Amino acid sequence: LALYFQSGEREEKCIIEDVPSDTLVIGNYKVQRWDIHKQEFLESAPGLGMFVTVTTPDGEVLLSKLYGPQGTFSFTSYLSGEHAICFQSNSTRLVAFAGSKLRIHLDIRVGEHFLDESVVQAKDKVNEVNIRLEHLIEQIHHISKEQNYEREREEKFRKTSEETNSNILWWAVVQTGILISIGIWQIKSLRDFFISKKLV
Repeated sequence: LALYFQSGEREEKCIIEDVPSDTLVIGNYKVQRWDIHKQEFLESAPGLGMFVTVTTPDGEVLLSKLYGPQGTFSFTSYLSGEHAICFQSNSTRLVAFAGSKLRIHLDIRVGEHFLDESVVQAKDKVNEVNIRLEHLIEQIHHISKEQNYEREREEKFRKTSEETNSNILWWAVVQTGILISIGIWQIKSLRDFFISKKLV
């Protein structure tokens, strides 16, 4: 996932990332500050840091750390679900004077495991092949984990759909019963009315 978004200097911006449990998430970001005189975003924002906060689906803070104008953060999820990744600058200016716009470039990789440096330094082909094979096995485990997570979500959605359909059916039966009861009551009331007026 690669994207960029704009934010106020003191504003907190969050994105939601749906992550399976026990999965490594790595994020790279770069912050640019709007220059009023040049009317463009500067490539660097000296002195500006970013607080990165990651919150689990149950509201627990998994990561909360101050980084520089660009940096890399990582965390491993222990719960599956929607994780909130939030960014806020460490600007100390008052809100009234903190009018600068920020542009945040963000690249998030989920479940990516990088090859160890030993691959580059491997002297013989056997070691290099072994290390690459281990890396491929890790990736297969991650793909399998992702598929299991998607299967769980699909099963949960199917159960919810079935429960909703069942509730709709019972509600239709109850409505039909109410309508029939009201019809019988109206017919009885009219009959009693006509009998009391001696029209029948």
